[in-house]
Amino acid sequence: MNHNLNYLEPYPFEKLANLKQGVVPTSVCLHINMSLGEPKHPSPDFITQAINESRSGYSHYPAIKGSLELRQAIASWVSKRFKITYGVVDPEKHVLPAVGSREALFSIAQCVVDAKPDALVLMPNPFYQIYEGAAILAGAKPWYININKETLLPDFASVPSEIWQRCQLLYINSPGMPTGAVISAQQMKELLALADRYNFVIASDECYSEIYQDENNPPTGLLQAAFEIERSDFNRCVILHSLSKRSSLPGLRSAFIAGDAKIMEKFHLYRTYHGCAMPPPIQVASTVAWQDEEHVRQNRQLYRQKFNLAKEILSPVTEIRIPDGAFYIWLNTIIDDQKFAQDLLKNYNITIMPGSFLSREINGINPGAGYARVALVATIEETKEALERLKLFIETTKVKV
Repeated sequence: MNHNLNYLEPYPFEKLANLKQGVVPTSVCLHINMSLGEPKHPSPDFITQAINESRSGYSHYPAIKGSLELRQAIASWVSKRFKITYGVVDPEKHVLPAVGSREALFSIAQCVVDAKPDALVLMPNPFYQIYEGAAILAGAKPWYININKETLLPDFASVPSEIWQRCQLLYINSPGMPTGAVISAQQMKELLALADRYNFVIASDECYSEIYQDENNPPTGLLQAAFEIERSDFNRCVILHSLSKRSSLPGLRSAFIAGDAKIMEKFHLYRTYHGCAMPPPIQVASTVAWQDEEHVRQNRQLYRQKFNLAKEILSPVTEIRIPDGAFYIWLNTIIDDQKFAQDLLKNYNITIMPGSFLSREINGINPGAGYARVALVATIEETKEALERLKLFIETTKVKV
């Protein structure tokens, strides 16, 4: 067996399942799950129709690179969305489809990490646990960058130069999970300068980039920041995007990775052996999804309505910080976050994710402790009901405290 498997931590949902054991939820109200970032908005009809109309595609093996039509649609979307001159993003050199962003986020570490004894993979803390597992199974050690409590962004300035020297891969996530904080273009450019100085790759997880508050101010992407400093070869940069959040299609398992042509060439070689190819009907559906923006705007509007509800309902009892992006509330739990989650389930039949399950304790600090991730993914009606219950629970908890 791969001995590195012994170093993997239980996944947050496994910890949550253990936390819930022995907790008997009230039967007065139906259960509402706000712990999982799984969009519940209806899937666009034209996308599911595209799958149904392309069933004959199952009769042949798909190419690892995907169809040219899909890669062209992705390259065109990246160019338009991130204000990159059309034609700079080459669908032959810079783009590969992926079977969900999780697959690509894990695989990129296996591709770019040279498993030396001092190899490090840096990541934000809290973080998406795939980053950690990918680092460990690639033969590197994860190194965690705690978020700043005020900005809710990783404190990159706190990383010592000797750590940057050992860094082979840096994962960034913008908008971030679970805080929704957005890394600015200037910060990304500073990270690119560090990547040049210390020779590491930046993998930018941008799967929440199409869920944001200000319609006229979408989050910056890493390739956009690179292009703005005339880095049109996207050296040391890869971005990862998904249809799961953007188009409310988590079950489609459709994503892409794009960036540095040299990295993409080696990543294609890796995936040829890895064997993760997107089924042809999914490629057809993904192509039409990346070509349409109207359903994405409608999706954003639904999330804005739910954030407005959260502000209206919860502001009287607690401070609510509406994030710049993503669909989570990073909620101060007043008491221990795990006890908060247990009591909320018991008394109001709502499941949330304790923040401490999404973080690691570094130098005596777990930046997720005392917070909870609340996912606003359900319908407007169900979200409103959950928020009303949450308000009652917070009021009761504050009285007891």
